[in-house]
Amino acid sequence: MPAVHKLLLEDALQDSPQTRSLLSVYEEDAGNLTDYTNQLLQSMQRVYGAQNEMALATEQLSKQLLEYEKQNFTLGRGDEEVISTLEQFAKSVEELNSLHAELTTQMANRMVFPMVQFREKDLTEISTLKEIFGIASDEHEASMVKYSRLPKKRENEKLKAEVVAEVAYTRRKQHQASMQYYCALNALQHRKRAAMLEPMLGYSQAQMNFFKKGMDLVSKKMDSFLASVSSMSQSIQAQMDSEAEAMRLSQRELLSADDTVYMPDRDRDPVNRTLIQKAGYLNIRNKTGLVTTAWDRLYFFTQGGNLMCQPRGAVAGGMVLDLDNSSVMAVECEDRRYCLQITAPSGKTSIILQAESKREYEEWICTLNNISRQIYLTDNPEAVAIRLNQTAIQAVTPITSFEKRLEGSPHPDRAKPGARFPAAEAAPKPPSTPQPEDLIAPGTPIQFDIALPASELLDQNRAGGRRTNPFGETEEDCSSDADDPLLQQAFAVRFLGSVAVRAGHAREVIYEAVRQVLAARAIHNIFRTDQSLLLVSSSCLRLMDPQTEAIRITFRLRDVRQFAAHQENGRLMGVVVEGHEEEGPSTFTAFVFESDTEGEKICYTISLGKEITEAKKDPVALAQLIKSMPLTNDGKFLLLDDEAGGAENGAGPEDLESEA
Repeated sequence: MPAVHKLLLEDALQDSPQTRSLLSVYEEDAGNLTDYTNQLLQSMQRVYGAQNEMALATEQLSKQLLEYEKQNFTLGRGDEEVISTLEQFAKSVEELNSLHAELTTQMANRMVFPMVQFREKDLTEISTLKEIFGIASDEHEASMVKYSRLPKKRENEKLKAEVVAEVAYTRRKQHQASMQYYCALNALQHRKRAAMLEPMLGYSQAQMNFFKKGMDLVSKKMDSFLASVSSMSQSIQAQMDSEAEAMRLSQRELLSADDTVYMPDRDRDPVNRTLIQKAGYLNIRNKTGLVTTAWDRLYFFTQGGNLMCQPRGAVAGGMVLDLDNSSVMAVECEDRRYCLQITAPSGKTSIILQAESKREYEEWICTLNNISRQIYLTDNPEAVAIRLNQTAIQAVTPITSFEKRLEGSPHPDRAKPGARFPAAEAAPKPPSTPQPEDLIAPGTPIQFDIALPASELLDQNRAGGRRTNPFGETEEDCSSDADDPLLQQAFAVRFLGSVAVRAGHAREVIYEAVRQVLAARAIHNIFRTDQSLLLVSSSCLRLMDPQTEAIRITFRLRDVRQFAAHQENGRLMGVVVEGHEEEGPSTFTAFVFESDTEGEKICYTISLGKEITEAKKDPVALAQLIKSMPLTNDGKFLLLDDEAGGAENGAGPEDLESEA
């Protein structure tokens, strides 16, 4: 190792110009070393910051890989293998992150900290000693000037002694400061060499340790995993290439089609008159003033019994018109062709649409006519649509108004739901099994709730929870119901819906009513119902609110013409009630319920109530009935097991999810 130049401590007291000149060289080196150290420290801090950011970035990457599984991708089917692979990658990245974090700590401790310590300790000490040496030198110069100015004549011994003492003190102080300063400058020559090597030695050792552990991790744990991922990636790439080639061929085939495909009103396919749903673009006429109109091109589609519309860019469509029992006909417009008009049953709502071609025009008219007759609710809607096809064909003929359409039609009643044809055009006689249209008239509205008017609800509250219903019973008809000593049984049920029926004595009408009510609830997205109590006595049926015990509706038992549970789902049951009007024939309404217990038990209880009602007319028959049936301790009929008792208490006022 070459010798290091140093300042001689023996020259410190003399403070000669040669010593000062040599000192300036050391000071210049110290200044250059300080500047270089600051720049080197900035570079080291930048490396440390980048490594620290790398550790934070790998940690965030590991967390983000695990977030893929939580993403609700609509088209995410088949991603299970990708999810498991990303989880494995997340574990590997997490292990790498621990290595990066360890490398960051080692860089801080073995590279940045030694350099910071060298700058703050050694270089700052040199700067401080330089200031002290300068102050001591200035004080020595000032004392020497004062000593030099002592008078030649009339010497003052006291003043001379004070000045001499001051010179000795400042010279000693300068000597001590210069020796400390010289020692620090000499030591800096050795310290700077170690200070430059020590941080880089720590950095290199930290990197070697990081790479060694990283190679162990990759070679021992990830070789087979990376090979399988590479194989899977190649398989996905091959599949993507195959799909891309298939799409290119399809695109080429589609683009090679005849130019008539792009021309409007050049449809080659025949008109399908049996559709029960359709979608496509139509122009709708809107009024912009008293006499001016504007046409907008929108996307229309049918859903159940509704005509829906979805503007361009909208997320979902909205209902335009309820098509049940509406009238659809071709109309003439002065400035447009292929126009059709849809009119609501009340006649107050009417819209005019324009199709893009003749085929679309005829298919829309046929489809809307099919939907307006509610044939989409039948078991075989295509067959019914074929049977009603003649009506749709007649509707295609353009007319200027609906009244002219009825006048010009040989059978105007064909447009009405449930219309009958003349004998000459009548279809073959139906088989003995009742058809759905023979049981429930097509287009009959379905009620999903039993709601009381506000005035009637107020009267009910004043009257202690009693009400009259539209089926004609009086308060005296069921006045003895609360004191019935023989039969009074409650069941937890949920009301699903009611519909007017044509027949009241056939059990098939209940099955058809259940089917149509469930279908209507599914179409209108009605799945929740309220809990109720069905109270069965020997005189009437009552539907009550389980919380307030308010009576929602009451049926006289003698007006219940038919009751049965569903063949396939025993929890579903229905009753057919006869309604009496002041004038006109009797009407029948089917009420559909879902029970917590078996529907057969409710039907059995209703049957027993009817037997009691008949037996009350003959005391002997009533006595025989009581003897033949087991009784409870309180003298009532033992109808059901403990399950019925739970039903009698109810399930609480909260909403329950219905099977419907």
